[in-house]
Amino acid sequence: MNELLRRMGGLGVMPVISLPRAGMAEPLAEALARGGLPAAEIGLRTEAAVEGIARMRKAGPDMLVGAGTVLTLDQAQACLDAGARFIVAPGYDDALVDFCLERGVPVIPGICTASELTRAVNKGLAAVKFFPAEAMGGLKTLKALAGPFADVLFMPTGGVNPGNMADYLAWERILTVGGTWLAKKDVLERGDFDEIARLAREAMDIVAPFRP
Repeated sequence: MNELLRRMGGLGVMPVISLPRAGMAEPLAEALARGGLPAAEIGLRTEAAVEGIARMRKAGPDMLVGAGTVLTLDQAQACLDAGARFIVAPGYDDALVDFCLERGVPVIPGICTASELTRAVNKGLAAVKFFPAEAMGGLKTLKALAGPFADVLFMPTGGVNPGNMADYLAWERILTVGGTWLAKKDVLERGDFDEIARLAREAMDIVAPFRP
């Protein structure tokens, strides 16, 4: 497995963030690191995303900063140019997966069917995103879906929260969970970075028994 994916798995939770303004990137990086969670998947849901990736990488050169909600090759290239260390997509697209593999960039495409998972496995991918996790039936569905696919790991995202993340992490096939609750828009908008650090610490406390 790629070393970056190993580091991601060691953290156990990946903050999934829609950044309202690029100027929030530096204090966000500091808050996450202060909470013991030096990582972020910056989703391309806002115009600030690409610049935010670049600013967060500069603020925390050792942070695991990647791009999420990547749909096109142009978006992927822009994110890589900004310093993204990995690419996450909401769905599975062969062209996007090939683009990343050709460049040696870890890519985690979204899947929710056996057909999509088959395509990912046949590309040799070590991990995929199960999305939207809870809406698709949560851990029970994921375990049933994963049955025929012995080696691939999963990053469930969507509806995962402090109340259910331990259930996911207890299963050995979970690489990490997507933490959409760690830096919500309203918390970012009011600049409450202490709250983000607190939520990161809380998440890492939950992770601790599963990632010794």
